[in-house]
Amino acid sequence: MNIHNKTFLALLSLVMLMLFSSTSLAKDATTEKPSLAQLIDIAGKQRMLSQKIAKAYFFYGQGIRRDKTRQQLFDSIKEFDHNFEIIRKSVDNPGVQDMLVYIGMAKDELASLAKQPYSKENASLVLDYSETMLEGSQDIVSRLEDMSKLKKEAIVDLSGRQRMLTQRIAKYYIAYQAGFRDHNTVEQLKTAVREFEEAHAALIKARQNTPEIKAQLAKVERLWKVVAKFYKDVERGGLPVIVLATTDNIMATMNQITRKYVELLGS
Repeated sequence: MNIHNKTFLALLSLVMLMLFSSTSLAKDATTEKPSLAQLIDIAGKQRMLSQKIAKAYFFYGQGIRRDKTRQQLFDSIKEFDHNFEIIRKSVDNPGVQDMLVYIGMAKDELASLAKQPYSKENASLVLDYSETMLEGSQDIVSRLEDMSKLKKEAIVDLSGRQRMLTQRIAKYYIAYQAGFRDHNTVEQLKTAVREFEEAHAALIKARQNTPEIKAQLAKVERLWKVVAKFYKDVERGGLPVIVLATTDNIMATMNQITRKYVELLGS
């Protein structure tokens, strides 16, 4: 074997070693276990997505921004499935694993309903399954919080829950407009509105707030003032497009705020 062939083989071996090493590193990076704060954030998103899926189903079924709400519906189902797998693979707690089985059945049923034509009967089932998914996801958040000795991740839960409440409020608002005008719908909406306002007041006073977080919370307050009157006077109805857009804007801002709290805990 001449020197050129030897050099070529040596270079080839080096390249293969580098490729193998980079692949292994990439694999390790992607399989790195999330922190407790990150897991609480992810489980908190599941609460929000359970309500967002139902909300999008109702808005789509009522013919409101159909292209956007259909996309939101299926994107949210996909994201819920993705987060579901992260939690399943990252948390060994038996109680969490048992709850995931419970949630899994509900999410599969809801995903199946999303592919069917809208009907009031199906919409009623969507409401039920979204409540099941919310209850189960909240249980997982609570179990994860119990793993924290210092309870410092509580701010992530509180902020993350605001994301869920925006979607829950919009869900019951549009459900009422879609004909679900029973006492429970109105009471669930009023309760969610009250809880959002109480939590927002608590977040404004949080000692962890940076100037950036304070500015984002001020933005949420401005947006809330735009739509709160519609929520509080649901019987009057109207302007569902404004409700949809503004509620999603609040949710997106609360998502940014929650991410900032997660980053602060990791610093």
